Amino acid sequence: MVMGAITSSIDSSSATTNNNRNSTTAIASSREQQQEEKAGPKKKICCACPDTKILRDECVVEHGPDACKKWIDAHLRCLRAEGFNV
Repeated sequence: MVMGAITSSIDSSSATTNNNRNSTTAIASSREQQQEEKAGPKKKICCACPDTKILRDECVVEHGPDACKKWIDAHLRCLRAEGFNV
């Protein structure tokens, strides 16, 4: 009977330790995610928003920047949504 009580005590101790590890891991993971968000975008600016970049570039080459404000603004909005400070 004593052996069963010891085993039960060890099992509950292990469960508490595992729960503490899971909590610590979750907290560390949350902190890492917050740091990544603060660090800025993960992509390089040249690789972000390829669709709006192509439209903007083609328009500027054919018509000049004054006629392409719509596409330039769309590309800037996309870059900001990706986390770039432009």
